Amino acid sequence: MKVADQYIKLVEWSEEDQCYVGSSPGFIGPCCHGKDEAKVYKQLCGIVEEWVDIHQQEGLPLPESFVNKSFSGKFVIRVGTELHKALAIKAAKSGESLNNLCIELLRNSIVRRG
Repeated sequence: MKVADQYIKLVEWSEEDQCYVGSSPGFIGPCCHGKDEAKVYKQLCGIVEEWVDIHQQEGLPLPESFVNKSFSGKFVIRVGTELHKALAIKAAKSGESLNNLCIELLRNSIVRRG
């Protein structure tokens, strides 16, 4: 496996640009685009390999990849007192915990956005 294979390569349709856009989250932002999804993916793979080579040649640290990273399933988020109160009230009205309400809201937000 090549080092570049450890990085996520994402090709998404952009309504705004009316084409596919490729990026590598956590490493490279939007960096290539085109009408053919497979061609954009191939181009993206080449770009990620080039960036890995540049980092290695120049002695720059590579960002951590998601390949073997473990996640605990919890994180802390500061939302402000008013939003915290509104969420707590909404959770109480629906008879669920604040934690479950927030999980569901986040899950729905991710599903809607793709």
